[in-house]
Amino acid sequence: MTGGIAAYKACELTRLLVKEGHEVRVVMTDAATRFIAPLTFQALSGRLVHTAWLDATAEAGMGHIELARWADAVVVAPASADFMAKLAHGLADDLLSTLCLATSAPLYLAPAMNRLMWQHPATQANGAVLQSRGAMLLGPAEGEQACGETGAGRMLEPAEIIALLHGKGLLYGVRVTLTAGPTREPIDPVRVLSNRSSGRMGFALAAAAREAGAEVRLITGPVALPTPSGVVRSDVETAEQMHKAVLEALPHTDIFIAAAAVADYRPAQAASHKIKKHAAALSLELERTPDILAAVATASPRPFCVGFAAETEDLLSNARTKLKNKRLDMIAANRVDQGLGIEQPDNALEVLWSGGQRSLQRAPKERLARELIVLIGERYFQTRDTRTS
Repeated sequence: MTGGIAAYKACELTRLLVKEGHEVRVVMTDAATRFIAPLTFQALSGRLVHTAWLDATAEAGMGHIELARWADAVVVAPASADFMAKLAHGLADDLLSTLCLATSAPLYLAPAMNRLMWQHPATQANGAVLQSRGAMLLGPAEGEQACGETGAGRMLEPAEIIALLHGKGLLYGVRVTLTAGPTREPIDPVRVLSNRSSGRMGFALAAAAREAGAEVRLITGPVALPTPSGVVRSDVETAEQMHKAVLEALPHTDIFIAAAAVADYRPAQAASHKIKKHAAALSLELERTPDILAAVATASPRPFCVGFAAETEDLLSNARTKLKNKRLDMIAANRVDQGLGIEQPDNALEVLWSGGQRSLQRAPKERLARELIVLIGERYFQTRDTRTS
């Protein structure tokens, strides 16, 4: 590991690798020791931490050769802009850089730096050089940074790094059930109560979850969208049908994402024949539809539950209320005006969970879906590890 505020994530990365049964030896640059004490990693890895270039306890006093021969993989996390530049130019003035030059094992770098440093042409060129020589870059991710800015440059979360090391997506083997699109509640054989949802966000999430390695079941209302590759699709029309399909999928669900715009009310009695236009006015008696998300959130055992809140006012307040009242693990809230949300190609989300919040800036829904799936995966694994520890 190199020096940087993201060094704290290396603690969790070490813990998870050891938990999976891997042998881990930690090598720290001098700058890294200024952020986290070596003793922390000694406790987490169960092995002495290496900081000295010439190690009297190593074979022939050459620690970099011993470590280079021992490793099946070398993961630099965090990898600073300085270290990437050093490695791209073949410099070897400390243990870590020397080790990286001396090993024949696969080399992975998890960049972590300010967004402007990451975007700088020099850093981009160094990354390209390293990749051309066989190094693999893991990230960086986008989001809020310690400096207060927002953009690409965050170190990937430990669970995501491990998934990529395994050659699998973040959600490899995780079973995800998604709902998408509108529902239609019949008034008569011709007319329905429905809403403007296109289903595009839900379908984008299904595709992103599949890309991340998940087993995805998509339960959708009436939409004109193709099924994402590798996704199992179920088509329904009414809220009652969607409720039934979700409950049937529940025993095979680890993460439930409720992206559908489900009707809150339906006609208490649908007419058996088309209603004729005779009267000057027409009244409909409406009744509540089943609350699908509440049913899933109160199930036992329950999956990790992600809800959506489409609002025209008091976005954060309404989202927090829904998060609490429905006992959700996470909620993604979006406005449905200002050219965003329903029937629009772009969206922006405020993602909330107990004790946390993340803003996902305006972007095409396909890109936004990938960002949200990464965040859902991170929170899912953190919650799962907490519940099982």
